Amino acid sequence: MSSTQYTKKIGLVDCNSFYVSCERLFNPKIKRKPVVVLSNNDGCIISRSNEAKALGIKMGEPYFKAKDIIIKNNVNVFSSNYSLYGDLSRRVMRTLKRFNSDIEIYSIDEAFMDLSNFSDKEVEEVGKEIRSTVLKWTGIPTSIGIAKTKTLSKVANHIAKKTKVGVTSLIGVENLDPILEKVEINDVWGVGRQLTKFYQKNGIYNAKQLKNKSNTWIKKCSNVLSSRTAMELRGIPCIELEKTTSKRKSCVVSRSFGKRVENFQELKEAVASYCLNASEKLRSENLVAKALTVFVRTSPFQRSFGYYSNSKTIDFPVATNNSIETVKTAISILQDIYKNGYRYQKAGVMFSGLSNEDNKNNLFACEKDEKINRLMRSIDKTNYRFGRSTLSVASAGIRKKWFMKREHSSKIDTADFYCIPTIKAF
Repeated sequence: MSSTQYTKKIGLVDCNSFYVSCERLFNPKIKRKPVVVLSNNDGCIISRSNEAKALGIKMGEPYFKAKDIIIKNNVNVFSSNYSLYGDLSRRVMRTLKRFNSDIEIYSIDEAFMDLSNFSDKEVEEVGKEIRSTVLKWTGIPTSIGIAKTKTLSKVANHIAKKTKVGVTSLIGVENLDPILEKVEINDVWGVGRQLTKFYQKNGIYNAKQLKNKSNTWIKKCSNVLSSRTAMELRGIPCIELEKTTSKRKSCVVSRSFGKRVENFQELKEAVASYCLNASEKLRSENLVAKALTVFVRTSPFQRSFGYYSNSKTIDFPVATNNSIETVKTAISILQDIYKNGYRYQKAGVMFSGLSNEDNKNNLFACEKDEKINRLMRSIDKTNYRFGRSTLSVASAGIRKKWFMKREHSSKIDTADFYCIPTIKAF
């Protein structure tokens, strides 16, 4: 077999209406019915089934604006359940790695795969096998686009979503112009809102026109990244797979409250809870933080009640991810920035100055520190097995009246034994 049949091939695996698919996985009754999933506090629509799209429900539309259509057409509505979506995403990614460990996890529902080790003739069948396996092992439907570059694989994936097979390969297609002409410029990967306006002002309305524009003009009038996009549309790889994820530089956990918070106790519970979540994230990635910032604010849209926003940062004596220490520090910061008489809409914590826990050199380390580390590991294992907040600190509260609004929650938790579907045999 000639070596020319083993050209560069990138596959983009994208989960179809991912959040909706996750909800359908545990609720077969809503299959083939219109479904939408809402953002935090049930604000906007962030995922739609094909049936919901057909009704004219728009992505990102505020829930209250679409409520009439939703009620009229009996659309199933769900609040976001990120712990469920995150777990199923990890299962999908693990399944993909069985075909090739060289993958780039691009988002919670997308991954690029290097399929260059398969020949041109068999790559489309491989794509079908990947799609079939992911569906069988995880229950999540996907669409797969395969091409010579990441940008073209995005185009192929866009086409695949509209086919029953769910797999489209542009490998071996000599003339891509008829295909690219149908792709609007705002649908090209890497072209944002402002860049779309700029291209349209200069007569570039689709991917074909960008592909055929000279590099000299693109570099002069735009930037190097735009030039790379044009080159990739020509089939020349310029954007490599990012197979290793870089360590994060900061960690932020913040939420808007389900209802306005007016007293210090509820605000303290929220900040303590966010601090626990952030500390757990750091430990899961073997990171420690050198500084902690706490911030609070009232709603900028309800200034008649008075507007207030403030934050403060404190450096730890020694970088840490100890939940007890971070919560204690966060509460002391909150005491300094809290003002009575305001209706708080949002609060959050940010850990900065992150470094590897293995590199933590502490001359003042003692036996007590190792005991605390063992305690943190035990808490994490317990919460992983029995669900988040199974073990917590008293300052995080129990009733949590401030918790974000989730009126349409499916309450599915893959870490909860009692959420496992039951089958009744007659």
